[in-house]
Amino acid sequence: MSRPQLDPLQSALDALRQGRGSVAAFSQTARTQTALLAALPPRYTDVLHGLLDRLESSALFSEESCSFSQRDLFDSLQMWLDKAAQQLRT
Repeated sequence: MSRPQLDPLQSALDALRQGRGSVAAFSQTARTQTALLAALPPRYTDVLHGLLDRLESSALFSEESCSFSQRDLFDSLQMWLDKAAQQLRT
């Protein structure tokens, strides 16, 4: 499995950062990447689902009233993607 399997998630995250995508669409894309998640150790699924849960919660509130910063969550999702790419190369 190679980096191209991460491309749909990377593209969706880039769209979110640029204000062109929705949290719901990103979350749906991420949760349906079963082949990718199966190729990674189980902890990657746990971490991704935790990040998605927080991201979905943050979308329900304005940035000021939410305990989760969307920018920080985007950064954490990028870190997850980077570590997943590294894991897939090994």
